[in-house]
Amino acid sequence: MKLHVPATTTNFGSGFDTFGLALSLHNTFEFEESDAFGVEIEGEGRDLPTDESNLVIRVYRRACEVFGVSPKPFRLKQINRVPPARGLGSSATAIVGGVKACVRLHSLDVGLKDMLKVAFEFEPHPDNLVPAFVGGFVICVQNGELVYSRLPFPSDLSLIFAVPDFELSTEEARSVIKREIALKDAVFNIQRASLFVSAILTKRYELLRTAVEDRLHQPYRAKLVKGFTGALEEGYRAGAYAVFLSGAGPAVCALTAEGNRERVEEALKKSFEEEGVRVKILKLSPENRGAYWG
Repeated sequence: MKLHVPATTTNFGSGFDTFGLALSLHNTFEFEESDAFGVEIEGEGRDLPTDESNLVIRVYRRACEVFGVSPKPFRLKQINRVPPARGLGSSATAIVGGVKACVRLHSLDVGLKDMLKVAFEFEPHPDNLVPAFVGGFVICVQNGELVYSRLPFPSDLSLIFAVPDFELSTEEARSVIKREIALKDAVFNIQRASLFVSAILTKRYELLRTAVEDRLHQPYRAKLVKGFTGALEEGYRAGAYAVFLSGAGPAVCALTAEGNRERVEEALKKSFEEEGVRVKILKLSPENRGAYWG
């Protein structure tokens, strides 16, 4: 059995903990029933655990406990294309993989709501998990229970990611964020998050630069990402519609017209390299399909 789970980008500048988009980059998990658990890893994250402390196995075991079934040991071949700890939802792919494996291996009739309850124990941020499960662009709200809306994301926008060669843990990225904010900063983000949704639905891309301005997380996390300030400036100078941290960072996402893609890619790469940071450039597109078997 082979499961493909898409990467995700979240926050979109002003949509902190709210906006999430599935991407055309996948981690693949191959499951084969066995007498004992074991893991083989290819691609990114070769230093991830290959024993029962592997995140996929831990989530699978917890899902079995929640859904009332006995775990069936398996051999897992984990083919990672999503760089870990870069703000592209690598851990979310593993969590989705563990939950979906439980449902499939035990032929359970379990809906998204119940799968998410297990997933949230390991990752409390729905903007990471929901698009990995369902695909597309989602707006997530937690109001006692999860409420989300799935919207089309423009296919004529190119998504460019500059992925630095260093990791940034979610814990470190969270630790620098203020727990209380001024009313004017809350209003600032509400206005721009609303504008972002309007801009993508009406294709008024000239509004995106304003729409991704943020006062909740990016100014604080920018200090943890060497080269980000320069990438922001150079990306806009090269004609990008929007430039912002992907998730918690350190990856940087730029939205631009397809015809301007190479210019923006070069600007992002050059700005990081001038700070002594090597980056990998990924050109991705929205993924409308969530995790799937095949």
